[in-house]
Amino acid sequence: MMVIVVNNAPPRLRGRLAAWLLEIRAGVFVGHYSARTRSRIWKQVECGIEQGDAVMCWKAPTDQGFDFLTIGQNRRMPKDFDGLKLVQFAPWEKSGKN
Repeated sequence: MMVIVVNNAPPRLRGRLAAWLLEIRAGVFVGHYSARTRSRIWKQVECGIEQGDAVMCWKAPTDQGFDFLTIGQNRRMPKDFDGLKLVQFAPWEKSGKN
C-alpha cells in the first residue's frame, strides 16, 4: 500500500493522481502498486508539484516497516538516524520585522 499527501498542489497534479489513486480526503491519495509503478507516480509528483509539497509513504522491508519520500518546502524533513528514518522539524522562519 502507498499513500501520497499533497499540499498546495495544482489541480492538474491532483487530477493526474486521482487517475491512479483513490483520493480519500482532500490531498490524500491511496493505492497499491508495484515499486516500478510507484516510482513513475512519484516522478509525476516531482514534475507537477510546483510551489506545493508532498510526501509519499509505502510498505517496505525496513526495521520500521515503511519508507517515505518528501518534496517541496515543509517544516518536516526526513533525517536518517542510525538506519531509522525520522522526521526533523526545521525552525520557524522569522519575519523580517521585529
